[in-house]
Amino acid sequence: MTILSVQNVNKNFGGLKALNNVNLEVDAGTVHAIIGPNGAGKSTLLNCFVGRLVPDTGNVTFDGKSLLGIKPHEINQAGVSRVFQTPEIFGDLSLLENVMIPAFAKRDGSFTMNAWNPVSGQNDLHTKAMTMLSDVGLDTKAHDIAAQLSRGDKRRLELAMCLVQEPKLLLLDEPTAGMARADTNNTIELMKRIAETGVTMVVIEHDMHVVFSLADKISVLAQGTVIAEDLPEKIKGNPKVQEAYLGGAHL
Repeated sequence: MTILSVQNVNKNFGGLKALNNVNLEVDAGTVHAIIGPNGAGKSTLLNCFVGRLVPDTGNVTFDGKSLLGIKPHEINQAGVSRVFQTPEIFGDLSLLENVMIPAFAKRDGSFTMNAWNPVSGQNDLHTKAMTMLSDVGLDTKAHDIAAQLSRGDKRRLELAMCLVQEPKLLLLDEPTAGMARADTNNTIELMKRIAETGVTMVVIEHDMHVVFSLADKISVLAQGTVIAEDLPEKIKGNPKVQEAYLGGAHL
């Protein structure tokens, strides 16, 4: 079953055509990778999924409903969570507080701080947040300040912040960028465990080790156009992909 569908999407920035008649479908319960050279339009496409950008023409549907005209927080409430290229966390707060804040937003539709009812006193959300931190291997650091984490741990924290919202679709924009190989491999294993729970994932990634370790299907963008979409083993040998992505070198 298709959970995310992109139909004839175009997006221009002045004279630059960032997305050119993009079509793709993401099946529920799969890991769908989007690859391509810098400037191919990958992050622009992801921004169209979450309401940060509105396509000039075309449509994006999630779970059978159009996302056009829907505000980002409403798309999030509908079941779409996103991990950004640069981890977006609350650096001055503890890991536990970081995870409890989106849990509040999911439960109540918004988050407002009440000085007389501190975050740490919400027992139901406290338990849920600790479970998420345990799932990503950060429970022993729950009371540490988030800004002190390594880049790999910040990425895991951001994943916990997304997962606590129980998303149907998880969007990851270069989830291993800047990581050492050990952190990258740990993140791959974590994402495999997430996939096993049935969460659908769309992953933008330049590291082909990550892509071919995770993806069920791969779409290749070049100059704003999908030039190939296929199973990973077929993408590897596609000469058009090799030429566009690596100048003819083998993936």
